[in-house]
Amino acid sequence: MTGISATISNKQSIYAALELSKNSWLLAIQVPERDNPSLHTIKGGDTDGLMAKLDAARDRVVKLTGQTPTVTLCYEAGYDGFWLARFLEQRGLECLVMEPASLQVNRRARRVKTDRIDVENILHTLIAWSRGERHVCSMVVIPSIDEEDLRRSHRERDRLIRERTAHINRIKGLLFGQGIRGINVKSRYQTLTPAALVTGDGRPLPERLGREITREIERLALVQVQIAEIEHERDKTPTSCEVTERKRHQLLCLKGMGPALSSTLTREVYYRRFANRRQVASYIGITPSAYDSGEGHRSQGISKAGNRLARVAIVEAAWLWLRHQPDSALSQWFHERTQGQKGRIRRVMIVALARKLAIALWRYLETGLIPEGASLKARQR
Repeated sequence: MTGISATISNKQSIYAALELSKNSWLLAIQVPERDNPSLHTIKGGDTDGLMAKLDAARDRVVKLTGQTPTVTLCYEAGYDGFWLARFLEQRGLECLVMEPASLQVNRRARRVKTDRIDVENILHTLIAWSRGERHVCSMVVIPSIDEEDLRRSHRERDRLIRERTAHINRIKGLLFGQGIRGINVKSRYQTLTPAALVTGDGRPLPERLGREITREIERLALVQVQIAEIEHERDKTPTSCEVTERKRHQLLCLKGMGPALSSTLTREVYYRRFANRRQVASYIGITPSAYDSGEGHRSQGISKAGNRLARVAIVEAAWLWLRHQPDSALSQWFHERTQGQKGRIRRVMIVALARKLAIALWRYLETGLIPEGASLKARQR
């Protein structure tokens, strides 16, 4: 980390990096007049201690140069979320949140890894990024409090759907182990009575097993009630994010786009501003990863480096698009290239269709340009 100050000495700027953990924070501060950063250990969550260190560094620079420096701090996105960035910005500091997977690391099998090395790596990357070397890492766009809160409904619903599936599969498995088949647990759980069931060899269910199934049914019923409440909250509860909600209603006008998909896509992806179509695909993580080195030339598939929820939603939307928008140009493009194919080829091509669909929906929401050949839903009276 030597030689950094020579690079930034022309600007009266203080650069700082934080390595966050549950019990302690490690703060690295680089000031113009020093060659090496100073390191400070702070108790985890101690914002007063953090501000005291940053203010002391700023006062030292003011005393030496007579100018008030700007302070830029960076930390990796993680469990601490964005509250710290908002806290620092409220106090006049610039705070950047770095995507951890974009940081370059030592590729040795037994690389040395310590908090000191990590925080210095973050600091070095921040300084390079501030110089204009934007390829060194990716910075996360910090959502507003309302935008972040708006995601809660569909994300909680996603977890509850998985929990509901687990309860249904558990009940089916317990019944199947007794030779009881063909019961649609999802639609019949409210009327399902374990005491009235008969095993495959003609016996009633054992008492303990019956009570276990009853408790599973009660948990399933509770999850179903919570899903209904969350869906109502997702679709009906007013929000201050008017632009995002306008885009959600705009997506709902297209055939094949239901409340779940439109909510996920607008609140996870299209609430942001994108400069071009490449940024849209890259954020979702459906861009191809080429391997072109020496004699090797191949595609490694999509990057999967973006938003997982959005990626799942857009692929699901692509399958539904084929069903509900068969006359659209995108559907015809897919069928022309998969004619007579099945299995893996169709799964590969559906990802390519999802990428095209994500870009087409972005253009539709930003400019009002309806995807070629797409149909709108009939107006509800």
